[in-house]
Amino acid sequence: MKSKTVSELLTQNISLTEVEIKGWVRTFRANRFIALNDGSTINNIQCVVDFEKFDESLLKKINTGAAIHVIGNLVESQGKGQNVEIQVTDLKVLGESDPETYPIQPKKHSFEFLRENAHLRTRTNTFSAVMRLRSSLSFAIHKYFNDNGFFYMHAPIITGSDAEGAGEMFRVTSLDAKNPPLNDQGHIDYSKDFFGKETNLTVSGQLEAETYAMSLGKVYTFGPTFRAENSNTSRHLAEFWMIEPEVAFMDLAGNMDLAEDFLKFVISYILTNNKEDLDFLDKRLQDEEKSKPQDQRSDMTLKEKLSFVTENNFKRVSYTEAIDILRESKPNKKKKFKYIINEWGADLQSEHERYLVEKHFKCPVILFDYPANIKAFYMRLNDDGKTVRAMDILFPGIGEIVGGAQREERLEVLKQKMAAINIPEEDLWWYLDLRKFGTATHAGFGLGFERLVMFVTGMSNIRDVIPFPRTPQNAEF
Repeated sequence: MKSKTVSELLTQNISLTEVEIKGWVRTFRANRFIALNDGSTINNIQCVVDFEKFDESLLKKINTGAAIHVIGNLVESQGKGQNVEIQVTDLKVLGESDPETYPIQPKKHSFEFLRENAHLRTRTNTFSAVMRLRSSLSFAIHKYFNDNGFFYMHAPIITGSDAEGAGEMFRVTSLDAKNPPLNDQGHIDYSKDFFGKETNLTVSGQLEAETYAMSLGKVYTFGPTFRAENSNTSRHLAEFWMIEPEVAFMDLAGNMDLAEDFLKFVISYILTNNKEDLDFLDKRLQDEEKSKPQDQRSDMTLKEKLSFVTENNFKRVSYTEAIDILRESKPNKKKKFKYIINEWGADLQSEHERYLVEKHFKCPVILFDYPANIKAFYMRLNDDGKTVRAMDILFPGIGEIVGGAQREERLEVLKQKMAAINIPEEDLWWYLDLRKFGTATHAGFGLGFERLVMFVTGMSNIRDVIPFPRTPQNAEF
């Protein structure tokens, strides 16, 4: 007999009599009712045990967290809350299970406690729902790009370049930490290192993706990236995943079209295919909102936020126009913003971005044409000499979710921008080559995957949407 999943059995008609299933016990009540879950769905299936037919020593081993193998008859449920249940005819406990020390008991646990037990936290409804949604989002991302003619490119994880120019990178070395070789100036001699030069973990696959876009046309990367930023906020990780499409012969307007279409597709996919998990997380979020002061509660439920994105056209607004709106806004004039907007050139904060989306325009917003001095060197300089063809997409509740740009395709302009921030040409000679041989307009964007998972699940801390978070002073598991 082939073992079934809980998800399969809950959608079966009753004509299927004898069934086999394996899973983990959520609860065992009155020595009779087992709530069994195998991770295939947020719902449990009830297994009804006739305790007179089984040894007491076996039943004592059945406790929360135990893995069991059940054979029985699938019948119409006599109780409330489920359509079918299993009348158990054979039961085995698989492996060991210690009820005294099992940490994930059937009660409410804090997210901080569950992070300390991240290897077991997906046994809870919240984290199993979050991780199923994370998996579905990953599939939707690949499906979108595959259906739209993109090629999947694996960008290198070890790199000798800093795509962002911020210098917050993790060094990769095989040199002896206690006695590294030194050069004539007394500095570490990286020519003796494994790669013959100083190397780091990548912060972005964008620069490498550009090289492939300029031969394959449309490519995307989706892989791990790393940033050695000593930040302990609820929005930062040291290891995270990035989605980065790059397209040849596409300008900023085309880039905005692509990003909007992409986001609407993947969120619509979740609304269609993950209803049970979304319903659970939506209710969890609504219950959480009730405990907040009235003025701090969200105006939208989780599913309303998702529909807000899929059902509205994104408003396109220049940075300059946005600054004027923010400067004249009531929160700014009454100094309710933490960061007051006084003049053009300010780097917008989350509070400003959310005001534009949630209060002023009441729809997702794409800001474009940012000041050059607050954006990366590779973004194309506009004719005004002070702004670049950058774009950020702003969502309700989260602010910026996507950052992108038309890339600087002019060799001399790119050289000047690199020189201004002291990036040696020899470090990116291959990137400059793209501007020598067949240069063309091209553009792309980056989306931090965990930020997207946060938005779709309603989770408020980025550490709760990745299996094993890596943060300052924390690399457990």
